[in-house]
Amino acid sequence: MSRFLSTDTVLFTILGYPMSYIELVGTLLYLWSVWLIARRNMLTWPVGIASVLLYLALFYQIQLYADAFEQVYYLGASVYGWWYWSRSRQETRLVAEVSYSTRGAAVLVAAATAILSVAFGAVTSRLHVWMPDAFPQAASYPYIDAGTTIMSFTAMWLMARKRIESWNYWIAVDLIGIWLYFVKDVRFVSLLYVILLVLAIKGLGEWRRAWARAPQLI
Repeated sequence: MSRFLSTDTVLFTILGYPMSYIELVGTLLYLWSVWLIARRNMLTWPVGIASVLLYLALFYQIQLYADAFEQVYYLGASVYGWWYWSRSRQETRLVAEVSYSTRGAAVLVAAATAILSVAFGAVTSRLHVWMPDAFPQAASYPYIDAGTTIMSFTAMWLMARKRIESWNYWIAVDLIGIWLYFVKDVRFVSLLYVILLVLAIKGLGEWRRAWARAPQLI
């Protein structure tokens, strides 16, 4: 692994906290991508992909395996979202029209998210037993980590499909993430989640206003 991708390579220390290159750059890119997507800007997808690749390496090194798997999903979802938004813009001449899911679809998605969270938590809690070479240490907070992972999967898919309720999932993930990353001692990422929470609330408001301004597109 290159020195840049190692969490042991410290760029600077702030208030006693060692800031690695990978954590700083990945965090700044991620923050930028969220700011862009709140504004329905197509550039969010390539910026997000760069952040995803850096976070994949980061989370693997600090044994948050569910979060590492999450980045693989984000990579695929980002490619899909980039394609889907590009196609929609060509068809409608809009950057991204947004809408709500039907009530039935929203309930089904919520139920699937809850069931998969429990199942994935059970799996990640046993990874160090089943595959000790790949996962030499036990996963930290496997059920909490798995829950935020599955909720993030749901949010990313809904966002790629331009569903407004995706922001509700992101808000829940951000609230949990603030605590989880603080106790895992990646405090810059924890601080990022405070900022992301603010952006998610703002993004929800912006998407709702966009929906209200263009009801004929729904």
